Amino acid sequence: MAKVLVLYYSTYGHLETMANAVAEGARAAGATVDVKRVPETAPDEVAKAAHFKLDQAAPVATIADLEHYDAIIVGAPTRFGRIASQMAAFLDQAGGLWFRGALNGKVGAAFTSTATQHGGQETTLFSIITNLLHFGMVIVGLPYSHQGQMSMSEIVGGAPYGATTLAAGDGSRQPSEIDLAGARHQGELVAKTAAKLFG
Repeated sequence: MAKVLVLYYSTYGHLETMANAVAEGARAAGATVDVKRVPETAPDEVAKAAHFKLDQAAPVATIADLEHYDAIIVGAPTRFGRIASQMAAFLDQAGGLWFRGALNGKVGAAFTSTATQHGGQETTLFSIITNLLHFGMVIVGLPYSHQGQMSMSEIVGGAPYGATTLAAGDGSRQPSEIDLAGARHQGELVAKTAAKLFG
């Protein structure tokens, strides 16, 4: 049975919701799944003044956790078209794992959230995937087997590179059912890929 980590950072809760959907998909495929978040790096007074969602249920991950999983699915919001600094700071601490090749051959995937349709979803996914490739991981995206990402009847997230959602500039839009279905589908594909590689 594959062991999967859904590792995320969420400022306002959108990616917390997506992370739980990713985990649902991986569990449905038979994987053992843990959902963990990375530490908040913004000063407490700044986070509270900006109404960050600080009461998230997921435990905080450590770098040492990463090598104990067959697959790691990383979710982080965009910051000006790239990975949020909280996730970047966390992954930057993984030099020892990289040096030892501890993540080589494991399965990796990415998901994200942006404020707008053209707010950097694909570039953010690639900035996450770049880290995972440097770690030697095998990447699983979100293929068009999730046909919801092709919908033109409403604004939807999703890209061949990973599940996505849109939050709106004021954070008022929550992940749609299509967005969540994409997250579940990606989680399922990652779990199935890890099971093929690791049993």
